[in-house]
Amino acid sequence: MTRLLHLDASPRPGRAGTHDHGSHTRRLSHHFISRWRALEPEAEIVHRDIGANPPQLTSVEWIEAAYTPIEELTEPMRAVLAESDTLVDEVIQADILVLGVPMYNFGPPAALKAWIDNIVRMGRTVDFDLTYGAHPHLPLEHYVPLLADRPRHTVLLSSRGGYDFGPGRPLAELNHLEPSVRTALQFIGIGGFHDIAIEHQEEGGEALAASTESALARIDQLIESLQRELATPRLAQPA
Repeated sequence: MTRLLHLDASPRPGRAGTHDHGSHTRRLSHHFISRWRALEPEAEIVHRDIGANPPQLTSVEWIEAAYTPIEELTEPMRAVLAESDTLVDEVIQADILVLGVPMYNFGPPAALKAWIDNIVRMGRTVDFDLTYGAHPHLPLEHYVPLLADRPRHTVLLSSRGGYDFGPGRPLAELNHLEPSVRTALQFIGIGGFHDIAIEHQEEGGEALAASTESALARIDQLIESLQRELATPRLAQPA
C-alpha cells in the first residue's frame, strides 16, 4: 500500500476548470490524487490544506523548544511543537509527497515556506554529525538526512503567470520555487523529485489551455512511472 501526503498551498479554494477563479495547482494535485486512487484504491492518502490553514511561523519559543533535548522539554514547549510534530509525522509516513504550489513573485507562497520550516527539524528529519561524510543528495558534509532510510518521492505541481521558467528556458534563473523546495526536501533525505507546471496563466486563452493539457498528460505519465517503480520491491521473490 502506497502512502501519499497531498498538500495544497494555494489560498484559492476551488479548482480551475471546475470552479470560477479556481486554483490551477489544486486542479493538478486533485488530478494526480484521483488518478492514483483509481489505479490503487487501497492507497492511504492524507490531505492537508495549508492554503486555507497555514502552519504556524517559527518563533523564539519554537526555536527554543526545537533545540531542547527531548527529555528536558516542558509541557509548554511540547505544546509549541505539537503542530510541527504532526506535520513531521505526516512526511515521515509518506511514500510520495504531492504538493500543489503556485509560484508567487518567483518563489513559493508563505504557507509553503512555513510548512518547510516546520518539517526541517534537527533530530526529527535531519541531524548533524562531524563523523558523517557526504550527504547522499546534496553537496554537503556532516548533515545526516534522517528520511533517507527508504525511497521517497516529491511531486511538485505548480502554476506560473508567465512562461519559460522551466529548466534550460530563458527565465529559469528567476524560478526560485522548484529549486528551493527540491533543496529543502532532499536535505532531509527525500531523493526523488518530479515537477510539472502550468504556464501562461496571465495570458490565458489557447496558450494556457495547451499548457494545462500538457501538464495533465505528464501527470498521467508520471503516475505510471512511479507506480511501476514503487511496485517493483513488492514483487514476490522466486523461491
